[in-house]
Amino acid sequence: MHRTRTAALAAALLTLSTAALGATTARAGTGTVHYAALGDSYSAGGGSATSYLNSCNQSTNAYPYLYDRLASPATFAFRACGGATTGDVVNNQLGPLDSATTLVSITVGGNDVGLKNVLASCLLGDDATCLDAVSAAEDTARTQLPGELDAVYGAIRAHAPNAHVVVLGYPRFYDLAQPLCPGIDRVKRAALDEGADTLDAVIRTEAAEHPGFTYQEVNARFAGHQLCDSAPWLHALDWPVGQSFHPTAEGQANAYLPALLAAL
Repeated sequence: MHRTRTAALAAALLTLSTAALGATTARAGTGTVHYAALGDSYSAGGGSATSYLNSCNQSTNAYPYLYDRLASPATFAFRACGGATTGDVVNNQLGPLDSATTLVSITVGGNDVGLKNVLASCLLGDDATCLDAVSAAEDTARTQLPGELDAVYGAIRAHAPNAHVVVLGYPRFYDLAQPLCPGIDRVKRAALDEGADTLDAVIRTEAAEHPGFTYQEVNARFAGHQLCDSAPWLHALDWPVGQSFHPTAEGQANAYLPALLAAL
């Protein structure tokens, strides 16, 4: 990581409110936080580093790892994994959860609706191909995802009956207010943002139906730092391709981490 990026991330961490940390310990009651980070690449930190801790693309720049450094919880289980679906969370990530777990964070749902394929269709296909892919993903989000989210949220609650669960959303990728934006045309950019909004709306609605779950959107925190902006906190088409449309280290530190803290 370049020295300037390291300094920027350090400054961002220093400016985070100590009041947010106080809220963390206050919610735990005893001041002892047992934290588990679940979900997909947006929680694992895909796109936030040039090298990763393991095959799940977990990064020390990911918001769960940053929270661990900042809050020093009593325990920290980092189980988020790139490519994870709701089924993967249920089958592979819930082992560390128990009645002592006080805090869980999660991003999940994007892979269930085929976000990777949607992005490929919009980057490589024409407008009609992109619009069809987004429409199909939105239909899946409205008809299938609610049941899948209900299952994973229910499983989290069953394993961690006393935990506060923070469900984080996905960002809109493009700043549509910018008239000039290299890469893909405005029709595709608008379609992708609309698809992200639909996905977030389904996740928000389902989270609200589960007591002890808090939904936190991240769009406002990415404002001014989306694709097309001068200093984006998201990757455009990038190498390796898996980093594309994922938060950078700055996006993790300045958008996702504050969103988690705001829920506590």
